[in-house]
Amino acid sequence: MAMKSFAAYQKYLKYLALPGLALVTAGLIAGIVAGWTLLPAGLLVGGIGLLLLGLVLGNQGQGRFWAQRSTEAGANALVSTLAVLAILGLVNFLAVRYASRVDLTENQIFTLAPQSQQVVQTLENPTRVVVFDPLPNPQDRQLLESYRQAGPQFTFDYVNPYNDPRQAQDFGATQTGMVFVESGDNRRFLQNVGPSERLSERTLTNALDQVVSDRALTVYFTQGHQEFTIDGSDTGFLQAATALEDKSAVVQPLDLSKTSTVPEDASVVVVAGPAAEFFEPEVKALQTYLNGGGSLMLLIDPRTSPGLDTLLDPWGITLDDRIVLDTSGSGQLVGLGPAAPLVTDFGDHPITRDFTGGRSFFPLVRPVNVEEVPGVTATPILQSNPQSRAEALSTEGELQYDENAPPSGPYTLGVALSRPVDGAAAAEGEPPPESRLVVIGNATFATDGLFEQQLNGDVFLNAVSWLGQQTDATLSIRPREVTNRRITLTVQQQIGLGVFALLVLPAIGLGLAVLMWLRRR
Repeated sequence: MAMKSFAAYQKYLKYLALPGLALVTAGLIAGIVAGWTLLPAGLLVGGIGLLLLGLVLGNQGQGRFWAQRSTEAGANALVSTLAVLAILGLVNFLAVRYASRVDLTENQIFTLAPQSQQVVQTLENPTRVVVFDPLPNPQDRQLLESYRQAGPQFTFDYVNPYNDPRQAQDFGATQTGMVFVESGDNRRFLQNVGPSERLSERTLTNALDQVVSDRALTVYFTQGHQEFTIDGSDTGFLQAATALEDKSAVVQPLDLSKTSTVPEDASVVVVAGPAAEFFEPEVKALQTYLNGGGSLMLLIDPRTSPGLDTLLDPWGITLDDRIVLDTSGSGQLVGLGPAAPLVTDFGDHPITRDFTGGRSFFPLVRPVNVEEVPGVTATPILQSNPQSRAEALSTEGELQYDENAPPSGPYTLGVALSRPVDGAAAAEGEPPPESRLVVIGNATFATDGLFEQQLNGDVFLNAVSWLGQQTDATLSIRPREVTNRRITLTVQQQIGLGVFALLVLPAIGLGLAVLMWLRRR
């Protein structure tokens, strides 16, 4: 009786092979991808058991089973299914182990800048970014994942400060959204992230570069000669100073009448738009600093005489008293007049090498004349339009010029210079020390309100980074933006489009339908 009952249910046992096959596949994939833990092993053993029950007991006593055509077809299907599943498992394994992405967006908005990739690849020690945020932002996570794929030494972690208060206290995370970067014993706060502020590639790359170089940039702005302020008390260089601090630089004012020398920790000294003359001891202090391997940026507006000729003469630089006018009309495209030349011609120099296709503008800029001097390497970094010319201002500050006069451009508006330090020997593995100088015939281009326009801020930041003799990777990284492809319609265009879609097109369709009906009759 028992044998008859078993024989009655025996034909159903063969269907156990299907869930057995599914369990075997799940166990293999889980074991390969996540590792052979207890769960994948259990799935694999259970699946093999069901397969054996289905294939052996489900057809016991049926000697003709293996000779049936249906068995052959089923075996072929089983082998094919196993092969497909094995291929899918291998593809998933390779995709997890060797992940790669292709950025097909127009502006490569999901691809790190070359400077960022260079910094990550040069990390010698394990470096970790820790974000204390219970709700990770997908955009920030994707940016960090791009960094992780760019270099093996970079990792990142998201920590929920409510679930792990001990780690939050250890880092000093007093609120959600705080981001830290650490490498060995070096740990520093990076920025806050939130709904209105996302993780910045520029900030992160510069922080990583500081980890690599282990040298902070200290920038001094001279004061006391009616230069632009950096404290926000008046329209000046507050945005520029803030941008430098975002790059982990230390920004300080410098009054040479009180110190008589440039501080030893100065990486760069910036003279931004002086309207009064420097005293002779102050000029000598700048000369001593520059000749000793220092770096100096001079931003000198027209109609000013800061008394720095004795400093500039050994470099072959003279400041023209005229202003440059761009008569090509290209400035009108962005709302600029001829007295604010639009610069699109940038020199082949680390400061401006990545500016191809960009533009900057300089309201009331004077030409910078460059003469060849032995031992001095001079590279023009800013050139006016060939359709420009230089005109003098009257003593009252009025400009009178003949619009029909022929152009005489281009003119050099900014130049970067360097020369070896006399008698200085290079340390082993280091480049020989050199003095660096950047002269631009305008300071207004980097003031508050204009700093973030076009490439104006990039010119300033890149010049400071080059002067500070930092690696090229710390130069300004321009954030990628999604191209606006939206079509803006006027009210009349919207009404016309609606009438065409709701009335004209249906009427045309109805007319064609009637015409076809009449032809068929």
